[in-house]
Amino acid sequence: MSILWLRVALGCYAIGLIYALVALNRTSDLFSRIAIHAASLGMVFHFVSLAEAVLLSGQITLASVHNSESLLAFLIMTVFMIVYFIYQTTSPGIVVFPVVFLLTFIAATGQQPFLLTSSGLRTGWLFAHIALIFTGYAALVLSFGASLLYLIQESSLKSKNPGRIFTRLPALQVIDEIGYRSLLLGFPFMTLGLIAGSDTSIFLTLKYFFQC
Repeated sequence: MSILWLRVALGCYAIGLIYALVALNRTSDLFSRIAIHAASLGMVFHFVSLAEAVLLSGQITLASVHNSESLLAFLIMTVFMIVYFIYQTTSPGIVVFPVVFLLTFIAATGQQPFLLTSSGLRTGWLFAHIALIFTGYAALVLSFGASLLYLIQESSLKSKNPGRIFTRLPALQVIDEIGYRSLLLGFPFMTLGLIAGSDTSIFLTLKYFFQC
Protein backbone atom coordinates (compact mmCIF):
# COMPACT_ATOMS: atom_id res chain seq x y z
CA MET A 1 0.00 0.00 0.00
CA SER A 2 2.90 2.36 0.70
CA ILE A 3 3.90 2.21 -2.98
CA LEU A 4 0.41 3.50 -3.89
CA TRP A 5 0.78 6.57 -1.68
CA LEU A 6 4.23 7.16 -3.13
CA ARG A 7 2.85 7.12 -6.65
CA VAL A 8 0.12 9.57 -5.66
CA ALA A 9 2.87 11.82 -4.28
CA LEU A 10 4.71 11.39 -7.58
CA GLY A 11 1.66 12.70 -9.41
CA CYS A 12 1.62 15.78 -7.19
CA TYR A 13 5.33 16.34 -7.72
CA ALA A 14 4.74 16.10 -11.47
CA ILE A 15 2.89 19.42 -11.25
CA GLY A 16 6.01 20.91 -9.69
CA LEU A 17 8.08 19.45 -12.53
CA ILE A 18 5.78 21.07 -15.08
CA TYR A 19 6.14 24.36 -13.20
CA ALA A 20 9.94 24.07 -13.39
CA LEU A 21 9.79 23.47 -17.14
CA VAL A 22 7.28 26.25 -17.80
CA ALA A 23 9.22 28.69 -15.62
CA LEU A 24 12.14 28.42 -18.03
CA ASN A 25 10.07 30.35 -20.59
CA ARG A 26 7.56 32.30 -18.55
CA THR A 27 6.38 32.66 -14.98
CA SER A 28 2.96 32.88 -13.39
CA ASP A 29 2.05 33.65 -9.79
CA LEU A 30 -1.04 31.45 -10.11
CA PHE A 31 0.91 28.48 -11.44
CA SER A 32 3.52 29.02 -8.74
CA ARG A 33 0.86 28.81 -6.02
CA ILE A 34 -0.65 25.72 -7.63
CA ALA A 35 2.77 24.05 -7.72
CA ILE A 36 3.36 24.84 -4.03
CA HIS A 37 -0.02 23.45 -2.97
CA ALA A 38 0.48 20.34 -5.10
CA ALA A 39 3.95 19.80 -3.65
CA SER A 40 2.58 20.23 -0.12
CA LEU A 41 -0.10 17.63 -0.80
CA GLY A 42 2.53 15.37 -2.31
CA MET A 43 4.60 15.65 0.86
CA VAL A 44 1.63 14.45 2.92
CA PHE A 45 1.21 11.33 0.77
CA HIS A 46 4.98 10.88 0.70
CA PHE A 47 5.18 10.94 4.50
CA VAL A 48 2.33 8.44 4.74
CA SER A 49 4.19 6.15 2.34
CA LEU A 50 7.41 6.29 4.36
CA ALA A 51 5.63 5.81 7.69
CA GLU A 52 3.56 2.91 6.39
CA ALA A 53 6.63 1.18 4.96
CA VAL A 54 8.30 1.25 8.38
CA LEU A 55 5.19 0.29 10.37
CA LEU A 56 4.19 -2.62 8.15
CA SER A 57 7.64 -4.18 8.13
CA GLY A 58 8.31 -3.49 11.80
CA GLN A 59 11.90 -2.71 10.85
CA ILE A 60 13.92 0.14 9.43
CA THR A 61 13.40 -0.22 5.70
CA LEU A 62 15.09 3.03 4.78
CA ALA A 63 18.38 1.29 4.06
CA SER A 64 17.24 -0.04 0.69
CA VAL A 65 18.19 1.86 -2.44
CA HIS A 66 14.63 2.76 -3.41
CA ASN A 67 13.52 3.73 0.08
CA SER A 68 16.65 5.81 0.50
CA GLU A 69 15.82 7.72 -2.68
CA SER A 70 12.28 8.21 -1.41
CA LEU A 71 13.50 9.54 1.94
CA LEU A 72 16.00 11.86 0.28
CA ALA A 73 13.31 13.28 -2.01
CA PHE A 74 11.04 13.90 0.97
CA LEU A 75 13.77 15.67 2.94
CA ILE A 76 14.69 17.85 -0.05
CA MET A 77 11.05 18.93 -0.31
CA THR A 78 10.97 19.59 3.44
CA VAL A 79 13.99 21.90 3.27
CA PHE A 80 12.55 23.58 0.18
CA MET A 81 9.25 24.24 1.96
CA ILE A 82 11.06 25.73 4.95
CA VAL A 83 12.89 28.09 2.60
CA TYR A 84 9.62 28.95 0.86
CA PHE A 85 7.86 29.89 4.09
CA ILE A 86 10.81 32.06 5.14
CA TYR A 87 11.55 33.83 1.85
CA GLN A 88 8.23 33.40 -0.02
CA THR A 89 9.96 32.42 -3.26
CA THR A 90 9.61 29.31 -5.40
CA SER A 91 12.69 30.10 -7.49
CA PRO A 92 14.81 27.21 -6.11
CA GLY A 93 11.99 24.94 -7.25
CA ILE A 94 13.33 25.25 -10.79
CA VAL A 95 16.14 22.97 -9.64
CA VAL A 96 14.47 21.19 -6.70
CA PHE A 97 11.29 19.96 -8.40
CA PRO A 98 13.03 17.99 -11.19
CA VAL A 99 15.42 16.38 -8.67
CA VAL A 100 12.59 15.41 -6.32
CA PHE A 101 10.46 14.09 -9.16
CA LEU A 102 13.32 11.96 -10.50
CA LEU A 103 14.16 10.47 -7.09
CA THR A 104 10.51 9.75 -6.32
CA PHE A 105 9.95 8.26 -9.77
CA ILE A 106 12.85 5.83 -9.33
CA ALA A 107 11.61 4.89 -5.85
CA ALA A 108 8.01 4.45 -7.02
CA THR A 109 8.88 2.18 -9.93
CA GLY A 110 10.88 -0.38 -8.00
CA GLN A 111 10.42 -0.16 -4.26
CA GLN A 112 11.97 -3.21 -2.63
CA PRO A 113 12.31 -2.95 1.15
CA PHE A 114 15.57 -4.23 2.57
CA LEU A 115 14.93 -5.89 5.91
CA LEU A 116 17.73 -5.57 8.41
CA THR A 117 18.41 -8.94 9.99
CA SER A 118 21.11 -7.78 12.39
CA SER A 119 19.87 -6.57 15.76
CA GLY A 120 22.80 -4.19 15.87
CA LEU A 121 21.74 -2.52 12.66
CA ARG A 122 18.22 -2.06 13.97
CA THR A 123 19.44 0.31 16.65
CA GLY A 124 18.50 3.95 16.64
CA TRP A 125 22.04 4.86 15.63
CA LEU A 126 21.52 3.57 12.10
CA PHE A 127 18.28 5.48 11.70
CA ALA A 128 19.98 8.60 13.08
CA HIS A 129 22.87 8.10 10.65
CA ILE A 130 20.57 7.82 7.62
CA ALA A 131 18.25 10.65 8.66
CA LEU A 132 21.07 13.08 9.50
CA ILE A 133 23.12 12.33 6.39
CA PHE A 134 20.11 12.67 4.10
CA THR A 135 19.01 15.90 5.77
CA GLY A 136 22.49 17.22 5.08
CA TYR A 137 22.21 16.07 1.46
CA ALA A 138 18.83 17.80 1.15
CA ALA A 139 20.21 21.11 2.41
CA LEU A 140 23.22 20.86 0.10
CA VAL A 141 20.98 20.15 -2.91
CA LEU A 142 19.02 23.31 -2.13
CA SER A 143 22.26 25.24 -1.67
CA PHE A 144 23.42 23.98 -5.07
CA GLY A 145 20.16 25.08 -6.67
CA ALA A 146 20.38 28.55 -5.13
CA SER A 147 24.03 28.89 -6.15
CA LEU A 148 23.19 27.89 -9.71
CA LEU A 149 20.39 30.46 -9.88
CA TYR A 150 22.73 33.09 -8.43
CA LEU A 151 25.38 32.50 -11.09
CA ILE A 152 22.85 32.46 -13.93
CA GLN A 153 21.08 35.61 -12.75
CA GLU A 154 24.35 37.44 -12.11
CA SER A 155 25.53 36.61 -15.62
CA SER A 156 22.18 37.71 -17.04
CA LEU A 157 22.26 41.03 -15.20
CA LYS A 158 25.79 41.72 -16.40
CA SER A 159 24.68 41.14 -19.97
CA LYS A 160 22.01 43.84 -19.43
CA ASN A 161 19.53 41.68 -21.31
CA PRO A 162 17.85 39.46 -18.71
CA GLY A 163 15.33 36.89 -19.86
CA ARG A 164 11.74 36.91 -18.66
CA ILE A 165 12.40 34.30 -16.01
CA PHE A 166 15.15 36.35 -14.38
CA THR A 167 12.94 39.39 -13.97
CA ARG A 168 10.83 37.39 -11.48
CA LEU A 169 13.68 35.97 -9.43
CA PRO A 170 14.39 37.45 -6.00
CA ALA A 171 17.32 39.78 -5.50
CA LEU A 172 20.82 38.35 -5.72
CA GLN A 173 21.27 39.00 -2.01
CA VAL A 174 18.24 36.84 -1.17
CA ILE A 175 19.40 33.98 -3.41
CA ASP A 176 22.87 34.22 -1.91
CA GLU A 177 21.41 34.10 1.61
CA ILE A 178 19.34 31.02 0.77
CA GLY A 179 22.40 29.23 -0.58
CA TYR A 180 24.58 30.29 2.34
CA ARG A 181 22.11 29.29 5.05
CA SER A 182 21.38 25.98 3.35
CA LEU A 183 25.10 25.31 3.28
CA LEU A 184 25.40 26.16 6.98
CA LEU A 185 22.53 23.77 7.69
CA GLY A 186 23.88 20.95 5.55
CA PHE A 187 27.39 20.50 6.91
CA PRO A 188 26.47 20.11 10.62
CA PHE A 189 23.91 17.45 9.71
CA MET A 190 26.49 15.67 7.56
CA THR A 191 28.98 15.77 10.44
CA LEU A 192 26.49 14.44 12.98
CA GLY A 193 25.43 11.74 10.52
CA LEU A 194 29.03 10.60 10.09
CA ILE A 195 29.45 10.47 13.87
CA ALA A 196 26.31 8.35 14.21
CA GLY A 197 27.55 6.07 11.43
CA SER A 198 30.93 5.71 13.10
CA ASP A 199 29.28 4.74 16.38
CA THR A 200 27.25 2.08 14.58
CA SER A 201 30.36 0.73 12.88
CA ILE A 202 32.30 0.60 16.16
CA PHE A 203 29.39 -1.14 17.89
CA LEU A 204 29.17 -3.85 15.22
CA THR A 205 32.95 -4.31 15.13
CA LEU A 206 33.18 -4.77 18.89
CA LYS A 207 30.18 -7.10 18.89
CA TYR A 208 31.73 -9.27 16.18
CA PHE A 209 35.13 -9.24 17.95
CA PHE A 210 33.76 -10.43 21.28
CA GLN A 211 31.61 -13.10 19.64
CA CYS A 212 34.62 -14.67 17.95
